[in-house]
Amino acid sequence: MSTTELARAGAPTTMTTKTPTTGMPWRVLLVLASAVFLSITIEMLPTGLLPEMSADLGVGEPLVGLLVSVFAFTVVVTSTPLTAITRRMSRRTLLTAVLVVLAASTLLSAVVPEYWMLVGVRVIGGVAHGVFWALVGAYPARVVAEGQLGRAVSIVLGGGTIALIAGVPLATALGQALGWRPAFAVVAALTFAGALLMRAVLPADGATAASAPPAASAQPARSSRDAGTTAVLVVCVVTAIVMTGQYAALTYIAPILTDVVGAPSSAVAPLLFASGIAGAAGLAVAGTRFARNGVRTLVLALAVIAVALVVLTSVPALWPAIVAYLVWGFAFGAVPPLLQTRLLQAAAPERRDAASALYTTGFNIGIGGGALIGGLLFGSLGVASIPLAFVVMAVLAAVIVAVSTVRTAQVRVAAATGSVRTSSA
Repeated sequence: MSTTELARAGAPTTMTTKTPTTGMPWRVLLVLASAVFLSITIEMLPTGLLPEMSADLGVGEPLVGLLVSVFAFTVVVTSTPLTAITRRMSRRTLLTAVLVVLAASTLLSAVVPEYWMLVGVRVIGGVAHGVFWALVGAYPARVVAEGQLGRAVSIVLGGGTIALIAGVPLATALGQALGWRPAFAVVAALTFAGALLMRAVLPADGATAASAPPAASAQPARSSRDAGTTAVLVVCVVTAIVMTGQYAALTYIAPILTDVVGAPSSAVAPLLFASGIAGAAGLAVAGTRFARNGVRTLVLALAVIAVALVVLTSVPALWPAIVAYLVWGFAFGAVPPLLQTRLLQAAAPERRDAASALYTTGFNIGIGGGALIGGLLFGSLGVASIPLAFVVMAVLAAVIVAVSTVRTAQVRVAAATGSVRTSSA
């Protein structure tokens, strides 16, 4: 499809159709990973500073915790429409702009005196965060070839994993030592610096090359395009299901570790750190040749999560349950990059930003819905029911992925067969 045809279709006129280079654009990917690190740190920063913020603002800790929910809910509401509205803007300019807004909202968070003002500032940050994730999730497809997409996505999303392992704990330690406001200010300053670096390193849109899966013709059959759209929607639904189960468990991970696994309360923090390291290892594996068949690896990861959770809840011995907990962390670490890669492979190049926005919406629905469902299960059936509910969700997600992949392949084979018959005629 030519540039003129893309423009008529409503795609950004800055898109180019040249073939991506085979080398990895490390500077670009590392800058994107750094921006992801900062965005996740900002999103989760209140969780480590609940007592300090509660005392200073004069509100209860649950209200401070709602600042994270406000952030996620804003993303759900605004990410997809704002991505559509800004589809003709330069991706480099827009990424830089939303990172500046995110930095400014974090700086304002450090100075506003009242809780309700802080809620308003977090809404602004959530708007920027949603657009940022819609763009940064799709950006690797602009700068790498199709065969390198899984590795590039893993590198970029690795920034979020490092944020949970190091960024949030370090910011929490800084806030406990100097106060929560200086901690927010420092993170804001780093984010402003990250925005400047992004502007300097990211190539202009005309210099990027959006990767696209091989096509037999420039005008794909409608059935093939519909199959791609269906695959995108399936990824978003699966994302919402898996993240609902994951965040239901994460919200109540402390009582799960103490009451279900049987670990002492003093072991909760070390186990969380160990799980984070295991998750980073899983993310790294998702970007290697061992995960070349992304769909098969995704189904396997979901199956491993389900088995690990069954072991965790049913084996009375402590150490097997701890091993199962770490295996769960390892397997889940591979899931987000595999889902994001599958999304980018399924979406047409001109629709990848929109698809990534839907993915971001599904992810944040899972975050908010998981906390709600986890609370309901905890109150009605006990804490042990939460990981078992995640087992059901993981199995359901794996089945949806497998069935939808088979059907998509059948549609594309039928479309290709029809094209051959038409050309022969």
